[in-house]
Parts: sequence; structure tokens; C-alpha cells
Amino acid sequence: MKELEHLGLRLRAARTGRGWTLESLTKKAGVSASTLSRLEAGKRQANLELRLPLTKALDISIDELLTPVVEDPRVKRDPWERDEATFHPLSPETSHIQTYKIVLRPRPAHDGPLGTHGGHEWLYVLSGRLRLHLDDREIILHRGEAAEFDTRTPHAMSAVGPENTEILSIFNEAGVRFHTEEG
Repeated sequence: MKELEHLGLRLRAARTGRGWTLESLTKKAGVSASTLSRLEAGKRQANLELRLPLTKALDISIDELLTPVVEDPRVKRDPWERDEATFHPLSPETSHIQTYKIVLRPRPAHDGPLGTHGGHEWLYVLSGRLRLHLDDREIILHRGEAAEFDTRTPHAMSAVGPENTEILSIFNEAGVRFHTEEG
């Protein structure tokens, strides 16, 4: 079972994370030091008889020792366009935190009402220049600069130009709905 491949490493991490020596865990779990040492080194399989007392002594679940099998970690979502932006999803749709590469095409400074909604946004400028309106301020961010703000603050963003602006943007659950609704 692939889930058991890293059990020894996770067991050692749980033990050392508590500041425990090999001997202290063996006393609490009633397992010999040589058995625990071989388990942590991956030289012995941990059957249920061994896992139960170890997880009980460490106050963790058996699931915490198992490595979930990830079949394919690639995110396979199509980009979409909205207004002057193309959104490239970088995280699974089911993730609580959504990450996007957003390509903004140049446009004049925002002159309409600024948007507000619940949530938080973190962004990083990959290329170009980003015009970020936050309430009554206009901030120009350049390549390599980052910003973080509460999205209840009235805000809007656009590419300054003449080239497109590319940003990485991270939204929490509340923030993602407003900015990325397709359509």
C-alpha cells in the first residue's frame, strides 16, 4: 500500500515534534526501542498492533501517519475571460483558498464605482505595472511587488500599460466569488 510508504518518517516527525526521545515514546507505547527505530527507518512494516499503541501514545489518529495517495497533482481547469482580464486557475476548484494567474490588458484608470465584498486578497505582480485603487488611493505596483488587503475596502485594479500586467492572486473563500465568477 502506497499510503504506508512514509509512515516511518511521519512517526519520527510526530515524536520529534513533541521533543520526545526514542526511549520516551517506547515507554509510553510499550514498544521496544529496536522495533521503533526500525519502524522510523522504514526497515519494518507497522502492523495494526504497533500502530495503535504508538498513535495512542502520540495522541494522533492512524490517518495522520498515512500519506494520502495523489494520483495526479496537476490542476486541470480551463482559463476564462471577464472584462479586460484572463483568469488562469492554479488551484483545484474544491480548494478553500483559490489561486489564479491573472492577465490584465491595459485600460484607462477606473472611473466607475469601486467594488466591495467580504474576504481577503493577496496579489503579486509577475510582469507589467498594476494600478490598484483602494478607497480613495491609487497605488502603482511594479514587477516583484505584492499587496494584501481586506476586500471590504472599496477597490479595483487594472493594467497601467502599455503592456499587459500579469499577477498571481490568492483569494480566501469569500473573496473568490466576487472576482472570478465566469460570465
